[in-house]
Parts: sequence; structure tokens; C-alpha cells
Amino acid sequence: MNIQFRDRPEQAPAASVKTAIADCDIHPARAMPTELYPYLAKRWHEHLQTYGKHAYQGMMEGPPYPKAQPNASRRDAYPPEGGPQGSSLSFMQKQLLDPNNVALGVLNPLQTGQGLRNQDLAAALATAINDWQIEKWTARDSRLKGSIVVANEDGRAAAAEIRKRAGDKNFVQVLLLSRNVEPLGQRRYWPIYEAAQEIGLPVGVHAFGFGGNPITASGWPSYYIEEMVGHSQCQQTALASIVLEGVFERYPKLKMVMIEAGFGWAPSLAWRLDRNFERLHSEVPHLKRKPSEYIRDHIWWTTQPMEDPERRDHLFELIEWIGWDKLLFATDYPHWDYDDPSRVLPAGVSDANREAFYLGNAKKLYGIS
Repeated sequence: MNIQFRDRPEQAPAASVKTAIADCDIHPARAMPTELYPYLAKRWHEHLQTYGKHAYQGMMEGPPYPKAQPNASRRDAYPPEGGPQGSSLSFMQKQLLDPNNVALGVLNPLQTGQGLRNQDLAAALATAINDWQIEKWTARDSRLKGSIVVANEDGRAAAAEIRKRAGDKNFVQVLLLSRNVEPLGQRRYWPIYEAAQEIGLPVGVHAFGFGGNPITASGWPSYYIEEMVGHSQCQQTALASIVLEGVFERYPKLKMVMIEAGFGWAPSLAWRLDRNFERLHSEVPHLKRKPSEYIRDHIWWTTQPMEDPERRDHLFELIEWIGWDKLLFATDYPHWDYDDPSRVLPAGVSDANREAFYLGNAKKLYGIS
């Protein structure tokens, strides 16, 4: 899959976004595989050249469906100086940040080493990715903020990396992926939540991952479209685990962001959890409140992909349940299913909700003045 946006000078431009916005899901890429080497000890250069990276599953270098290539990205996002989509700051500024008046852009690097079997290598790559984010991106454009990448299957190493970045204004969240070795509520991940709460940053859970589990609960599907809709199923599993294992009881100040998996499924999941909670509360006595209450208090949602029902009142009812204060706008740049900020909201949204949707919610969550 590859999408190209064409200039249409013969037509009037679409309504532009007059006010500043936050884009909460931008994917920076490396121009070449060796771009991380300056941030890695020499032993890892030799290790990567000799042994490579080994994840809990194959297909580490891309999604398992070839139609998603190259890089699941827009054809027009190739930088003029060469390299893959998303690898050039100057071109990102020209194509995304400047024309859309992006005041805050949250970087979510992918293919970082999360899900590797060699935990020492995973930790080294996470540190390298974080140093690379600063030097190549956030230090060169104050609008951009990074996500702390961690060796997610090694809770202690991940917590150490999070605490190392405490107070560093280059970062605004901790980044996890939805497909891991175990559901994200399991205790092996608790040190990550403890450290994130301690330094006051939300944890973002982005779709995808390399933990060895298929996108569906019943095996590997046949088509790319199944993977696209499967992200919501995977995210539901992760969220149910986080709630039912008592993560939010243990870390009551923890905030989480569900990224690139939609949000239309949130009410139905919460309703079903609540109904079963009425009958099975004795199995999870560590929960003091209904599951829906944890979800509505602790979870924020990025909007790409955004559910798009035929009737806009259905969308508004959905958002009313989630809360206009819990939605964060995202483009998913430079990927092919990019959302244009000038077209994403239907008519009928109040000025206050529109401002919160595009910028206010993100600034408040990420502590940006």
C-alpha cells in the first residue's frame, strides 16, 4: 500500500487549520541502518553485523503483509535528498509541521529493538534510539518531543532507562507496543509503570509489536486489512489486562495513551467488563472500582485511525462517552493512512471542544506550557 498526495493548484485549497495543533503520532525513521552506530558501543556494531537482531517472531524489519511496503508510507513522503519516508527533518518541517501549524509533534519511533530476545542488545538499542531522537530531531526543532523507548520485555532495564530520562524536556511519554510476550497488565511490565508514574510521564501503547503473538486471538490472518482492524482487538486485550491485573490500583497516578488502534471499541469493552465484574468481582478483589471507571479516568486516545460512522451524531455520542478531554489528534505521518487535520472533524463541534481536540488536551497531558 502506498499513497501519494498530489498538489491541485487549479482548485482552492481545503480549509486550512488556522490555530496551532498537536500531532501525537509522528514516526521518525533512520536514513540508513547504521545511523544508530554513533550511539552504540562498538561491541554492538560487531554483534549486529555478525548475528543481526532476533525478535520473538520473524519479519522484524516490517509488517508481515507486503502490501504495507515500502514502509507503509506515502509515496510523496520520500525526502528529496534520499532515504526512507520520515527520515528527513527538513522535509518533515516542509511537508507536515509548517503547513499544518504543528505546535507540538510527538515522535514515536518504530523498529527500535522492542521485542528482541537479546535483552542486553534491546536495552542498548533503546538508549541509542533515545539519544538519536534528541540529536537528530528534538534538539533541532523545539516543536518535536520524543517518546522514551525502552527494552519492554526487561522491566528493570526499562525502568532504569525511564529514570535516566527523568526531567529531560526532550521527552513527553514512555513508549510501549501492543503486541508483547504477555498481555501488558502482567507483572513483568510493572517496573515500567512504576518508573513512569514516578517521573510523571504517561505511557503510550502503540499498535504493532514483535512479541511472537499474532494480531488476532485465533492465529495469523490472510490479509493486510485483517491486520489493520486487528490492532483494535490487540489493544483491547492489552487494556483489559492492564485494568484487571490492577495496574491502576497499584499506580493511581499513571496515565496511558492508546495509539493508532481506534477508540470506537472503548465503550463496548468497558460495558462488557462492567457486566462481568458484577458477577466475578470476587476473582479480582484488588479492584476497588468498576473497570469502566479506570478506563475513563486513566486512558487517553489518539485519533488516527478515527472511527467514521455515516451519521455524525453517532461519532459525537461515542466521543461524549470517552470525553472530549481524552482525545488527542494524530496524523500518523508519514504512513499511508495519514489523517489531514483540516478534514478530520465533522461540522458541529464547539469551539472549546475543537481547541481541546487539536491542541489543549495534548498540552495538558504532556505538560507543555
